[in-house]
Amino acid sequence: MKVALIDYGAGNLRSVANALHALDFEPEIAASPENLTEATHLVLPGVGSFGDCMAQLENRRLLTAIHDWLAAGKPYLGICLGYQILFESSEETPGVAGLGIVPGVVRRFTQTPGLKIPHMGWNSALPRNPESGNWAGLGSEPYFYFVHSYFPVPDNPAVIAAETSYGADSFAAAIELPNLLACQFHPEKSQDAGIRLIRNFLGL
Repeated sequence: MKVALIDYGAGNLRSVANALHALDFEPEIAASPENLTEATHLVLPGVGSFGDCMAQLENRRLLTAIHDWLAAGKPYLGICLGYQILFESSEETPGVAGLGIVPGVVRRFTQTPGLKIPHMGWNSALPRNPESGNWAGLGSEPYFYFVHSYFPVPDNPAVIAAETSYGADSFAAAIELPNLLACQFHPEKSQDAGIRLIRNFLGL
């Protein structure tokens, strides 16, 4: 097993790399398609804006490589923006297309009196199939660390793996497809629960 960690110039690479180190993996830092040649698993963390992320991936010739990887159904873990760019578009950057792997859009939280945006801090996620697959050993309501102002809305609710509520919005905290796990929260910042989720994804 060889894990590639996508570097597009703005991701939270150190924290994710440290989480993989805790599982005895030394990730391959992938800043170009050539770094993906021997990879078996792909992790795309995300910090920044939807549009900037897509532009940087394009500049590094990674966009097509990632799209082809996903289309082939190879193991992929998307974190925060690595989750959001799977969709068709985002209200954060109108006019910029996402990868379009998952039909749907990324929306901003509903502004309500007293609600702080971004949603920042610890919150629970309710897995639809607790104690199975990626969620094994996490219980019925694990807590994870969130930092975001936008969240994906899949056209097909069947892909939703876990849900979280914030303010007036209940949103897809994570989705699953065969060999794909993508989450709005940051497992690398979520202590034991996050490490367990990554461990499960890697099939350890």
